[in-house]
Amino acid sequence: MLCIDDLCEMADHYAPVEYLVREAAQQWERDEAMALRRAVFCIEQGIFARDDRDAVDEHARLLVAMSCNGGMPDQVVGTVRIHHGEAAGEWWGSRLAVHPAFRSQGHLGATLIRLAVSRAHALGCRIFLAQVQMQNVPLFEKLGWTALEETTVHGRPHARMRADLGWYPPCHDPLSGFVTRAKVLA
Repeated sequence: MLCIDDLCEMADHYAPVEYLVREAAQQWERDEAMALRRAVFCIEQGIFARDDRDAVDEHARLLVAMSCNGGMPDQVVGTVRIHHGEAAGEWWGSRLAVHPAFRSQGHLGATLIRLAVSRAHALGCRIFLAQVQMQNVPLFEKLGWTALEETTVHGRPHARMRADLGWYPPCHDPLSGFVTRAKVLA
């Protein structure tokens, strides 16, 4: 059985790891985000054959989660894109991907979702929607989303979901974005 001193000693061996979640600002960030999407949607999940890019990428805003080394971003470990929908004030989030090695660290998926909705909110969003893979519905529900209907996207079961904008204050500075931390064994 561990005592408090053992726990404190163990805590000394854990170093906080910082992640910056923001709108992609540099070409290397965009390149790594697209490579991560290919790895997740083409290789890991087998949804697309060679590439998951589509016409939406031409006008979407790309958000990235980056691990930081010495306070400086050094690797894209998560991404999502946001884009206008067909109706005025309608925005969509899509292609949410987090590197498998980082899925349990720093709440990266949730932070990407938070920035996606908050950024769109600042850009005049009145309704924010996403097609969410069924296994991810509980996460979205915890983040203030409501399932509208079940649907199939690329042969996979999804739920069309809507964010409650009341949970997401507008983010007017996409390059500062959000910072999240995780503790890892040092």
